[in-house]
Amino acid sequence: MAVLLALPGLMTCAPAHAGAFAFVTNQNSSDLSVLDLGARTEIRRVPVPGKPAGVAVTPSLGSFFTVSPDSKTLRRFSLATCTETASLQLPGGPTGIAVAAKVEQESGEQAPKSLIFVSDWYNARLHVVDAASFRLIRELETGSAPAGIAVAADQSWVASADRDANQVSFFSLPDLDPIGQVPVGERPYGLATAPDGRLHVANVGSNSVSVIDPGRLAVIAEVPVGERPYGVAFASGRAFVTDQYADTLSIYGLADLKPETVLDVGEYPEGIQATPTGDLIVSTNWFSNTVSLTDPKSLEVTGEIETGDGPRAFGQFIAEFPEGDTPCRASN
Repeated sequence: MAVLLALPGLMTCAPAHAGAFAFVTNQNSSDLSVLDLGARTEIRRVPVPGKPAGVAVTPSLGSFFTVSPDSKTLRRFSLATCTETASLQLPGGPTGIAVAAKVEQESGEQAPKSLIFVSDWYNARLHVVDAASFRLIRELETGSAPAGIAVAADQSWVASADRDANQVSFFSLPDLDPIGQVPVGERPYGLATAPDGRLHVANVGSNSVSVIDPGRLAVIAEVPVGERPYGVAFASGRAFVTDQYADTLSIYGLADLKPETVLDVGEYPEGIQATPTGDLIVSTNWFSNTVSLTDPKSLEVTGEIETGDGPRAFGQFIAEFPEGDTPCRASN
């Protein structure tokens, strides 16, 4: 294993096929595992210095982005070749990441523009980076210790989970003006937008998920989940929450926001996302060095895939490739 980790660029497993692929940041081994979810295998190990955690896969830009807190570096990689195409060192403590692709600009400005948002854990702000020039263009003031970031499906707002302020900060798009702050549970960390537009916020300190109506800037429900919830994903009319200390997924209905069941997964689950088709939930297990695969309809854990050391995948890490297309082409 030590040799494999030292030579990540040489890993070439069975040929990949079209379908869903996961791009999982491995913090302890400072690399990223590219997983073929259909074949259930790792097809590539990409070096990412600085112990990466945050990740944002953006097919419309042909790229995926990573955040390495140790080196304070934002990186852009090509989805086609899995090679690095740009990097930017950011001040403070860069942690979470989200991308607003092709945001419509104000009247009279050139449109559209793609924006990258990176939370600064130490300085209570969001860095705003232009995806094309890869330059820092703005900073947005948040509450203390911002972590996860989410962008509305219609790209009308961006929000940050401000862990030490027990709140979520909202900013309008494209003008980046403050909209307001919403008090939530204790120590919010990961957050995600459900298909109905409501924002679900995992509160690691109060073992709950706060459900926010962005239009009203109000919490409409507080859903109890397992110990130390981290991330949230959605499929088949349900929400799936990773419970770090419980080694489980907590599941509740989106219609009634009531708990349904709990599933055992790997050790210390963190990042979680559904495939674009909604037929699979993928959750990373930081201590087990695997991802767990869950059927959102039958509510059964159907398998695991091995990754690098310390998989986190904090953000959006799955992309669907069309028939005849795969990631990491011509990258050997």
